[in-house]
Amino acid sequence: MRTMPRIASAIALTIASLASTGLLADDARYNQIALRAEVNQEVAHDLMHVTLYTESQNSDPAKLAAEITNTLNQTLEQVRQVRGVAVKLGSRHSYPVYDDKGQKITAWRERAEVRLESADFARLSSLTGELLQKMKMGGMDFSIATDTRKTREDAMLKDAVNAFKARAQLATEALGGKGYKLVSLSLNTGGFQPPMAMRNFEAKGMAMMDSAPTPQIEAGTSQVTVSADGVIEVQMP
Repeated sequence: MRTMPRIASAIALTIASLASTGLLADDARYNQIALRAEVNQEVAHDLMHVTLYTESQNSDPAKLAAEITNTLNQTLEQVRQVRGVAVKLGSRHSYPVYDDKGQKITAWRERAEVRLESADFARLSSLTGELLQKMKMGGMDFSIATDTRKTREDAMLKDAVNAFKARAQLATEALGGKGYKLVSLSLNTGGFQPPMAMRNFEAKGMAMMDSAPTPQIEAGTSQVTVSADGVIEVQMP
């Protein structure tokens, strides 16, 4: 008969312990504030990307493919002779051309791309002008090199942390706290690249030119961002 009181006592202690744990958990979340601080920096683009393409039509698909391949091979060979310019093949596709009634295939049309990349804007610009004698312009844009972006982000991490600490202190003072402790903090990177305008790259004009002039280059900038997201616990007097 003495066993029952002991069991009841054990159950009571367990419930009390769980209740106490729940209160501690609530206390741990007491006066917690989520904050975000962000630092931004404009970084100059240091990589230039150019996409060129060749397009042709022929009633014989085999001859068409050979023509496109020859043009690509000549372009690749010319680019490989220029130091500091990376080249790779882009998309390539063909499709049938039908008669006016849309029933019979009268020819085949094929398009293939070559993509160039370089940190030497003047060299790639000059090469692009030469290649436009046999290729067409598909597009040109600029970006920040991976190593450059990483270096800038690493340098901005400390600024982001300091900005978070300043904001945490402001929040603490606004609540009348005597201090705060950091509960969690995460650092994130990102950025925004605005649309790039192209100078002297009118597609219609280039298609009609016998020899293309060297285009003017305005590389522009992108915004690099490092943000600090965290939670603080304000300590009240």
